[in-house]
Amino acid sequence: MNQKSIEKEKILEELSKFKNQDLNYSDGRILGSMCTCADPLAKEVFCDFLDSNLGDPGLFEGTQTLEEEVIKDIGRFLSLEKPYGNVLTGGTEANLMAIRAARNLARKEKNIGNIDFDEYIVPEVVVPKSAHFSLEKAADILNLKLVEADLDENYRVDVNSVKENINDNTVAIVGIAGTTELGIIDPIEDLSNLAIENNIYLHVDAAFGGFSIPFLKDLGYDLPSFDFSLDGVSSITVDPHKMGLAPIPSGCIIFREKKYLDIMAVEAPYLTSKEQSTIVGTRLGAPAAATWAIMQHMGRDGYAKNANECMVNTEFLADALIKEGFEIIIEPELNIVAFTHPEIPTDDLAKMLEEKAWMVSVSSYPKAIRIILMQHIKYTNLIDFLECLREIKSSLNIR
Repeated sequence: MNQKSIEKEKILEELSKFKNQDLNYSDGRILGSMCTCADPLAKEVFCDFLDSNLGDPGLFEGTQTLEEEVIKDIGRFLSLEKPYGNVLTGGTEANLMAIRAARNLARKEKNIGNIDFDEYIVPEVVVPKSAHFSLEKAADILNLKLVEADLDENYRVDVNSVKENINDNTVAIVGIAGTTELGIIDPIEDLSNLAIENNIYLHVDAAFGGFSIPFLKDLGYDLPSFDFSLDGVSSITVDPHKMGLAPIPSGCIIFREKKYLDIMAVEAPYLTSKEQSTIVGTRLGAPAAATWAIMQHMGRDGYAKNANECMVNTEFLADALIKEGFEIIIEPELNIVAFTHPEIPTDDLAKMLEEKAWMVSVSSYPKAIRIILMQHIKYTNLIDFLECLREIKSSLNIR
């Protein structure tokens, strides 16, 4: 650090050099990200609430009210009239809180993972093979055994495999509503029945799908149920900073009952709130305020329009790729297209696209180019992308 103060203008000039090295969503070439441009209103509100701290909510009662309103509104479009939860940094923290709640409940009610019990039992969580890596982090932090269930031929979790992996040490099962790699919705209704039959906590990771599935269903899309309308669902992760158009970071954990927050609460005697259930202490209030603002601005109709536009582009890209000789891994359920070419190795294709300034990602199971059709990707961007693929095929003498 420098010894003396540097003028504001010089600092901003230096910062611009770093920012210019970053890619911009608005260029339409970031094709592998689940995040997108935050709405200008949300950005403005975010900056206005930068000094708020929800870790000490008694000092920021207005911001705390905004967080409560966000949780209520999200709970309602997830079929829960009286939800409980928090606005967090994203899906990773939300998933960690859900699994922690499940573990603590099992520790109290079943002595699973209870260090004071005569024999320590390692708690187990059954997740799909398609689960986000945040659940691996949660297992590591919470000292749990992560058990992977198989997927079926459509890359949804195989419910029979989940059932076979449940045992006396299982504290939770997890389903995904919008898998990270393919955007697939697991059979959550079947998992809900399984959770009820076995008296096991069911968490749904809808970080990606949570802000699109309910609104697509408003428009008549035939999508399966995944929310609290299913009695076995205990908690849901939703990320407003993905399809919700809120600034990063903004993730939410929604619980069916207050007991799940209570089971994680620790004393915070020197703060205005005497207990905390969240992972972090000091907690920025700006995401809650910005998320409230963009949700008010968009409304259900706005979110439905945004989700539908993304799906229109998704369907266009999938059809165009097939016509160009590429193979679609699975018919898109949400706004993700994964594809391969029978004559071009996937990693080679990804590298060639990156060399032409297209930022794609590669899914691991199955290995495929993965394109996420977020709001910042326009029809004209897709036309340019398809032309680039033609050029690559031509350079390899592939028709």
